[in-house]
Amino acid sequence: MPHTIKDKRHLLSRVRRIKGQTEALEKALEKETECAAILQQIAAIRGAVSGLMVEVLEGHMREHLGPNAVSAEQRDADLEQVVKVLRSYLR
Repeated sequence: MPHTIKDKRHLLSRVRRIKGQTEALEKALEKETECAAILQQIAAIRGAVSGLMVEVLEGHMREHLGPNAVSAEQRDADLEQVVKVLRSYLR
């Protein structure tokens, strides 16, 4: 069973909080809220998305890259996939 299915309720809760934060940012922009408050909201959203990324990535690595999880060939393929995603995420 994939870790995202096991942690589905928790992950969806985090995504819904991020959605609420982005909706609050949209409203703040519509109301022409002060720049400092807008920047703070953007920073909070970035932190929340980064936290979600770390949580899913950690679960993926533990499940797919552990010493006994899969064959060495599959582990290499999974590792390349993680590296590709991380490079994209960190741009």
